[in-house]
Amino acid sequence: MRTAYLAAEDYAPQLAEELRRAGVRVQLAHERLLLADGEAVSCAWAANVWHDVQEIAIDSIGHAAQQLRAVQRNWAMYAPRHHRRAALIQDRLPHVAARPLRFPAAPPRAPLGSWTLLAPDRLLYAARCASPFPNGEVAFVEDRDGPPSRAYLKLWEAFTRLGRWPRAGALCLDLGATPGGWTWALARLGARVIAVDKAPLDAAVAAMPGVTWRAQSAFALDPTALPRIDWLCADIACYPARLLKLVQRWRAAGTAANFVCTLKFQGATDHVTAAAFAAIEGSVLFHAHHNKHELTWALLQAPEAESPPPAA
Repeated sequence: MRTAYLAAEDYAPQLAEELRRAGVRVQLAHERLLLADGEAVSCAWAANVWHDVQEIAIDSIGHAAQQLRAVQRNWAMYAPRHHRRAALIQDRLPHVAARPLRFPAAPPRAPLGSWTLLAPDRLLYAARCASPFPNGEVAFVEDRDGPPSRAYLKLWEAFTRLGRWPRAGALCLDLGATPGGWTWALARLGARVIAVDKAPLDAAVAAMPGVTWRAQSAFALDPTALPRIDWLCADIACYPARLLKLVQRWRAAGTAANFVCTLKFQGATDHVTAAAFAAIEGSVLFHAHHNKHELTWALLQAPEAESPPPAA
């Protein structure tokens, strides 16, 4: 069995190092697609993971399309090389609608395979992939008027990938909130939000129903000084090791049910701290499409805290 790991754009070195630390030997690097023997291992820097990868010879564009159609209907193309030939193959496959999601919404449910051309006559494909989005790239119908920054897209993506988000009336804590992109996203869901930051929120966000601003450091906040929090969200500009201590303090206090936090790497990637986050039982760590040199960590512990609507 072989597995292919597709790195998030611009972060192939981080994925390669993560796989090395996990004991995975990469046999072939096809731009940001890394191919290795064996079953998949958990890796945060992969935008998508291709399971049970197959490689076959093809003698024409039509032959390649025929081979893929014989396996299943829906395919996403990854074409860093031989792009024109690959595009002609994709044109002969059934169209896959990848319309932007209107949040909140469930991810697509239809199986989506991935394929690429290693050479004009060599097709690499996997019918089963980790992400339901083409190449792991999640797109939303964006709100260009309400939020004060585009950071809200990271939170939308996290909730979408997790399949859960705060319900109306849930109590959320937004640490490092200013200018208020995450607070805006939470308040739009009908949640009550305690926004914590030394700097003031954007005035329009501060005026939203259910939003309260606390002018203090997120690290100075006493977890026992607040009522039980349904969702602790943090997009703080700090070193990941410091964020880990903050999370450990809140988990020890037992006053927060669910966590969604951003690990922001300043300079070199801190793989050691990222692994410590990933090792927290029940948690997930991933590179969201809307992340930069950062990872998203989440720990969900209370399914009754929210009730997302069914898929459209």
